[in-house]
Amino acid sequence: MIKAVIIDDEHSARETLSGMLAKFCPEVMIAGMADSAQEGINVIQNYQPQLVFLDVQMPFGSGFDLLEALPNINFEVIFTTAYNQYALKAIKFSALDYLLKPIDVKELKAAVEKVQLQANDQTSNIKLANFIENVNNNDDTTRKIVLPTAKGFSVVAIKDIIRCESDRNYTWIHFRDGPSLLATRSLKDFEELLVEYQFFRVHQSHLINLDCVKHYNRGRGGQVALSDGSQVDVARSKRDEFVKMFL
Repeated sequence: MIKAVIIDDEHSARETLSGMLAKFCPEVMIAGMADSAQEGINVIQNYQPQLVFLDVQMPFGSGFDLLEALPNINFEVIFTTAYNQYALKAIKFSALDYLLKPIDVKELKAAVEKVQLQANDQTSNIKLANFIENVNNNDDTTRKIVLPTAKGFSVVAIKDIIRCESDRNYTWIHFRDGPSLLATRSLKDFEELLVEYQFFRVHQSHLINLDCVKHYNRGRGGQVALSDGSQVDVARSKRDEFVKMFL
């Protein structure tokens, strides 16, 4: 059994999630609920759950505030939230799990199964620490991203990534220094996360850091030379948009 608590300021949301868990995820035992960040801290300290379903936006203190207030996080977190681009992006940057409201049964079951696989995994603290750091960090040049891999994950600074290269449903991440890494996310996922950090998808298979561009050679679409010496093709359909980035 997984001992869990639900922290959400909406009574209906707490009851709906509790009912879904009872029906579709009987391995989850709800030990307690809370309707605010402060009450959530008390519930967590009293029940010592293995899993916390945490609403992002609550009055008088957010889910972020709750996590920051705890001296030690020794539980898994599944964020529950209505669509909020900023919060969602911070969660995705840290490779943490989330459920969009209204919660889908299949997504709920998948999230709980993932928690079961990660039982006794001490990596959650690192992911949550990175998440909190990014939420509080207004300097994009020092922002970090968690890269999930087949063996675990790596935490890297976004500025250290030169380019991302598609490998079917996975992505090779190439760095300014050090060996490349195969991340278990699609290139589309990285494009969504990195486009506002000076990254541009020049080709179906390539997402590049514009700060690392050294030369551009014209052709049907053209070719970009990057600071690591690599050459990346520019798709014909992307050529004009890419060139405008530098004009």
